[in-house]
Amino acid sequence: PQTHYEFFPKTLPQGPPPSGPFHIDIRELRREFLQLQAVAHPDRHPHNLKTRAEATSARINEAYKTLQNPLLRAQYLLSLRGIDVAEDETAKVEDPELLMEVLDAREEIENANEEEELEEMKRINEERIERSEAILDKAFKRDDIEGAKGEAVRLRYWVNIKESLDAWERGKPVVLVH
Repeated sequence: PQTHYEFFPKTLPQGPPPSGPFHIDIRELRREFLQLQAVAHPDRHPHNLKTRAEATSARINEAYKTLQNPLLRAQYLLSLRGIDVAEDETAKVEDPELLMEVLDAREEIENANEEEELEEMKRINEERIERSEAILDKAFKRDDIEGAKGEAVRLRYWVNIKESLDAWERGKPVVLVH
């Protein structure tokens, strides 16, 4: 297979966007992944084919890990177009409103005394993530690569906030990586 999408012809028959959707049925993807791994697992192959089976299994794992995560999927799709927002430190959002939102979230997480204080923020952030995924879906459908790039960077901020919320501990400083 040339792309991660080609490993999953049942779940993703149309391939990557714009021909196929950005949104993926994760349950179907997992089902097909488990079927593929059952066949490709190195223990199911003779000794002389083990190395090849290990490489195939590793590629299937990488494809699954990437496609099941919307942020990694968006970054991967952009990388297919020669755009690296995953490692590009200059791929930041110049939107001052977004940056204020991120800084406010960081401060709220740091100032929380009890995990319950963060429940509303978790709900709001999940909505942000869902909205970003919907925007990415539309951008990739329209083949709007610049729009997808900007939204992938924005989604990275929301995912970082989610990770900070999930890892919250009283008094622990919050490090939001861009």
